Amino acid sequence: MDLSVFLSNLSIWAIPVLFAITLHEVAHGWTARYFGDHTAQLLGRLSLNPLRHVDPLGTVMIPGTLLAFGFFPPFGWAKPMPVETNGLPNPRRTLIMVALAGPAANILMAILWCGVLALVLQIRRGQTLDNWVLLMAQAGIKVNAVLAVFNLLPIPPLDGGRVLVGVLPARLGAGLQKIAPAGMFIVVGLLVLGLLGWLFRPAYRAAGQLIHVLGIGIST
Repeated sequence: MDLSVFLSNLSIWAIPVLFAITLHEVAHGWTARYFGDHTAQLLGRLSLNPLRHVDPLGTVMIPGTLLAFGFFPPFGWAKPMPVETNGLPNPRRTLIMVALAGPAANILMAILWCGVLALVLQIRRGQTLDNWVLLMAQAGIKVNAVLAVFNLLPIPPLDGGRVLVGVLPARLGAGLQKIAPAGMFIVVGLLVLGLLGWLFRPAYRAAGQLIHVLGIGIST
C-alpha cells in the first residue's frame, strides 16, 4: 500500500462516499416521516451530518480497506435508519416505499454528479482544482451506481431484502426478516469470497460508459 496513493484516493472518494451513504439513509427517514412514522426524527437521525449515521464497520473500515487495497469503487453503509411501519395504515406498502427511497436517492445523486461532471468539462482549464473536482464527480457517479445496485440485494436488512419482505406473503416475509441481524455478515462474507463481482462489475462498467459518453458529448 502506497500511502501517497491512498491519501490521494481518499481525497477523491471520501466526499462522494459520505454523501452517498448519508443521503441514502436520510432518504429512508424522510420517506418514513412522509407516511407518518416520526421515529427517525425523534431520534435525531433526520440530519445531513454524517457523524449521526456513521457505522464503524460499514462507513469507516470497509470503505477504507477497499481504498487501501485499490478496490474501486469503494462502498459501505451507515447505521440503519430506525423505521417503524407497523402502526401505519398500510405498513407493507410503506415498508416497500421506504426501502426503495434509499436506492432512488443514490440514482438521483449519480445524476447530480453527472451535472457536476458536465459543468467541469465545460469550463475546464487544466487547473489542479478542476482535475480534482472532475475525478470526484466521476467517483460520485460510480459509487452511487454501485450502491444503488448493492442495496437492492434481496438480503435483509438491505433495501432489496425489505422490499422482498413487503411483497412476500406475511408468513414468508416474517421468516425472511429473521435473518436481518446476520444479513450484513452474510454480505461481508460474500464480498470476501469474491461472489459479488457479478453484481458490481456491470454497474461499474455502466457508470464508466456514462462518464465516457458525457465526456465525448461535451467535447464535440
